Amino acid sequence: MENKEQKFWNPYLGGVALGLVLLASFVVMGKGLGASGGVYRIGVSIVDILAPAHVGASAYMSSVTASGSPLDSFYVFMVAGVFLGGLFSSYAAGRFRPGIRSGPRIGRRARFGLALTGGIIMGFAARLTLGCTSGQALSGGALLSAGSWIFMLSVFGGGYALAYFVRRQWT
Repeated sequence: MENKEQKFWNPYLGGVALGLVLLASFVVMGKGLGASGGVYRIGVSIVDILAPAHVGASAYMSSVTASGSPLDSFYVFMVAGVFLGGLFSSYAAGRFRPGIRSGPRIGRRARFGLALTGGIIMGFAARLTLGCTSGQALSGGALLSAGSWIFMLSVFGGGYALAYFVRRQWT
């Protein structure tokens, strides 16, 4: 296996850049950053195209369509920008390679299944708690919200504790 040096941003420079983006978001839009609201609105738009009666019958989903199109939101464009920015930056750094990576002890199907399961759980939890980890960590943390700090410390603590049990699949 070749050991090629990867082109990544300096993490401190990346952190400062992310902080400036968050500050610009508060100044320009009056809102912080977060992804679950945009992803949810995109999902409601798809369901509205495929089964509009279902959206109309659901108080939860129809609350998004009551004020017009679900896509009329800052968060939808932010999610699209994150996706396109990720594609552009990976291409610009020479790291764009479509595919599913796997570890030495875990195959592609298992990796995809675990990622899908984790994504579904995280998406459900984000909607259940009315926010996602990025909104909690970035926006709530920047506002010094005690709940956000407790949540993120719990996320990192839980991840650190769980890493012991799954580490052998990746080494």
